[in-house]
Amino acid sequence: MPVIRAAEAVVHELHGARFVSYATPGTGSEELAAWRAEIPAGTKAPAHGVSREEILHLLTGSLRLTLDGAVHTLVPGDTAIVNAGTTLGVENPTDTVATMWVTTSVGLTAELADGTRITPPWANV
Repeated sequence: MPVIRAAEAVVHELHGARFVSYATPGTGSEELAAWRAEIPAGTKAPAHGVSREEILHLLTGSLRLTLDGAVHTLVPGDTAIVNAGTTLGVENPTDTVATMWVTTSVGLTAELADGTRITPPWANV
């Protein structure tokens, strides 16, 4: 079983957020992907549909999630289950960075409102 040290995690940035990738096919995971997302204060990511279920667990800060139009506020310790096919929006309306742990299955893609499909490297490479 591989061990990924913090110093070995791969960092990606997109839409103002930082994704620190730990478990991917490139690090030895065959089925699951896991990363820490760092969402800066004032960030509002574009809404996107997800192709695979994601589990979002808030570690620090506060986030506003929109799941198929329903708005939820997460505080540390809260977990959101985002089913495949859900449209997800993530916003940090506070003045501090929020961090969350995200787990999904390898192969996740996201589709923006304009039809652009993204294959996040932090989940698949």
